[in-house]
Amino acid sequence: MKESYIDVINIRRLAFQHIASIAYENRPLSDIQKEVFQILPGEEAKYRENIFRERAVMGERLRLTLGLDARTADRTESMIEGIDEIDVDDRVYNPPLVNVIKIACEACKENTVEVSNLCRACLAHPCVNVCPKNAITYTPKGSIIDQDKCIKCGRCVKECPYHAIVHYDRPCSASCGVKAIKSDKLGRAEINDDVCVACGKCIQTCPFGAITDKSEIYQLIKQIQSGKDVYAIIAPSFVGQFGAGTKPEQIFEAIRKLGFKDVIEVGLGADLTTLNEAKEFNESVPEERPFMGTSCCYSRKLMVEKNFPEINSLISDSSTPMVYSAHHIKKNHPDCKVVFIGPCISKKLEALQDNVKDYVDFVITFEELMGMFVAKKIEPNEIEISKEIMDSSKTGRNYAVSGGVADAVVKRLKEINPERKVEIENAEGLFDCVTLVKLASKGLKNGKLLEGMACIDGCIGGPGTVISTARAKRSVKKFSDESIFSSPFDNTNIPDEEKP
Repeated sequence: MKESYIDVINIRRLAFQHIASIAYENRPLSDIQKEVFQILPGEEAKYRENIFRERAVMGERLRLTLGLDARTADRTESMIEGIDEIDVDDRVYNPPLVNVIKIACEACKENTVEVSNLCRACLAHPCVNVCPKNAITYTPKGSIIDQDKCIKCGRCVKECPYHAIVHYDRPCSASCGVKAIKSDKLGRAEINDDVCVACGKCIQTCPFGAITDKSEIYQLIKQIQSGKDVYAIIAPSFVGQFGAGTKPEQIFEAIRKLGFKDVIEVGLGADLTTLNEAKEFNESVPEERPFMGTSCCYSRKLMVEKNFPEINSLISDSSTPMVYSAHHIKKNHPDCKVVFIGPCISKKLEALQDNVKDYVDFVITFEELMGMFVAKKIEPNEIEISKEIMDSSKTGRNYAVSGGVADAVVKRLKEINPERKVEIENAEGLFDCVTLVKLASKGLKNGKLLEGMACIDGCIGGPGTVISTARAKRSVKKFSDESIFSSPFDNTNIPDEEKP
């Protein structure tokens, strides 16, 4: 999506930018009605069949960016309905987090086999001959499939010599590893929030930009403007996200220019997760638990809680890097506010948990941060820097890529128990995560350390990232190699008493 869905991405970023501008300029929220015309001027549509629908969709996107619900076409209230409830400087969350903008959804067909215009009405008509349900009829103008009879077995797709028969699914539901997306009575996508784990894959794959998550950037900016000390903690996957020539130190300084008191790497928290998970694995596997899953991906954790509760206790008890980093900040600045900036939208849900909400006050993505930079006319690559970043170890910074977490834990295990050999298995993407957990629940992965990332390629593939994973991998490796700390235990930013 990062390289080919550029129009959808631009629409998302325009919403973040314009809401951030309203906040920074202290304009009334009722201005979102005018903002729609600023974003989509004139009378000609650019993305949809007419300008009226385009503006209606953008209006709902702006509402979601403020934290409000998206509405359906049968509700014709003012666009600023409910605006007073979210005009505050604290986090606002009205579930669900992930929403379908119904008026943007094209009601794509689910799991369908169709004959395309490539059909040559050939004499052999193998499609008819192989169909086990007699669902295909031959005509001189081409084959026709009876959708009521078709069982989507795909035999006709394989046999057609012209590749004229296609088997496709709705992109959002096809990409959902937990099968949380079905259709409503009008055929539009509908998300079952009881099943959804907020991985954001549907947001990335919808080619109509009809699915999005709620944002907290307006309330965050108001919090910064209130004069409260607000600290940022930024995920290891941030490097390279804001321009190939932009240095990590420039991004940190750009964040400070937004009004943040300071910013640290979540890689520091990753080092604490590594230290704790290595100790935990060494002491509990296999004596107390047959295997151990890593803890850092909240979407994977939600998937286990909702679908495999019987093995939830086998996921590491260690806190995630986000939580450890927030603890680190609030230990020294108990009255401050902490904002996690990362690639992941499920962190917005993790931050609401009872054991987390007092430490992490806001969560935004890299896309949302970029919207704030644009609104404030801040160009990170133009900033002069002098301060070096050295908050985390090489392995802590490498948490951003698939396999990085398990690799860090095993390296630390070798330091504390050189004789121990540890087998690793990692899964990336929810489909693979579900498969791995199923096998583990049947006792087929005993003794192993299991890493699961809901996003392909790990955190660098998250829904809130800005660049392709290929570019991100190179940037993460370079930044990781620049750390002076080979091991989390060497990290002098972590007090000795906190190192298990």
